[in-house]
Amino acid sequence: MAHHFEPLSNDLILRTARGEDVERAPIWIMRQAGRYLPEYHEAKGHRDFFECCRNPEIASTLTLQPIERFAGLLDASIIFSDILVIPQAMGMVVEMVDKKGPHFPHPLKSPHDGQYSKVLHKDVDVEAELHYVYKAITLTRKKLKGRVPLIGFCGAPWTLFCYMVEGGGTKLFIESKKWIYRHPEESKALLQKIAEICVEYLALQVRAGAQLIQVFDSWAGELSPSTFKVFSEPYLAYISKHLPKALDNMGLKTVPMIVFPKGANFALDSVCNLGYDVVGLDWQMDPAEAVKIRGNRPIVFQGNADPGVLYGTKESITKTVEEMVEGFGGGKKGWIANLGHGITPLVKPDDLKFYLEEVQRLTSK
Repeated sequence: MAHHFEPLSNDLILRTARGEDVERAPIWIMRQAGRYLPEYHEAKGHRDFFECCRNPEIASTLTLQPIERFAGLLDASIIFSDILVIPQAMGMVVEMVDKKGPHFPHPLKSPHDGQYSKVLHKDVDVEAELHYVYKAITLTRKKLKGRVPLIGFCGAPWTLFCYMVEGGGTKLFIESKKWIYRHPEESKALLQKIAEICVEYLALQVRAGAQLIQVFDSWAGELSPSTFKVFSEPYLAYISKHLPKALDNMGLKTVPMIVFPKGANFALDSVCNLGYDVVGLDWQMDPAEAVKIRGNRPIVFQGNADPGVLYGTKESITKTVEEMVEGFGGGKKGWIANLGHGITPLVKPDDLKFYLEEVQRLTSK
């Protein structure tokens, strides 16, 4: 089903992602639609988090809130959703517990607990299970009226695997490490299953109207260099290789692909060879060092200010932006400005506004 959307009036991030020379650095913020905005809480009301994700009208409203509040300062929107909709589609129960985060009442304990086989062999109807995401994307594209492009996303196989075996967020990753060191082949089988679902999910997002996609590997940094090469990299590469094929089979053009392996700066050199157009960097990577590692490869970087700088003074925000602009080469090519992770809930919107203004000011020179 073909959709007809208004033409883009701001395609800066798309041109940058394609490696073109641009007039300034584009900017968007991970989690820009979220709890730091008072209007988010008003629109969410008493609804459960996943209820908001499953309601296309609410998800669309939340997606547009930062675009409207920071009119002219953001160069992309990102659909309001969650990476854990994929485990839900695979048949696992995921709840969002207030002040605690995501919770799996029945995580995968071992390859022998029965649930593993059920999840691994489930024939997931990705189109039917996640229809609400596609509806939200199409609705949002229409409401955007071409103001900025819309980003779709998914969680990376390794990160989703961690949630599925840990049962939620964790600091120790005990269960994840048990799986990869005790059951490596069963772990790889599940990671491959997730990767295949990610490809179809992302392709359907593009069909619905997403103009870029990002793969969030939020727990990449919990792996060692050697285990990252076994349990994360191959599945990130699978997505980048097979998504363009899936889009071609649907009669769709490819879109820029962003990968964000948070904490895996040790693997930056090899990540630049995974087939993505854009590589996201966290705040623990020096921009100039990243540029040196990239060399002459046509990779665009994204990032990477410490999200905590938004709790600082205007002077500290300006200094951070200046350092990024210098490190990434001025902002006229090869860099999408962002934070090094998602914006945190207690940030004041006006402080984010100042950060966005400084990126525009300092890269427009």
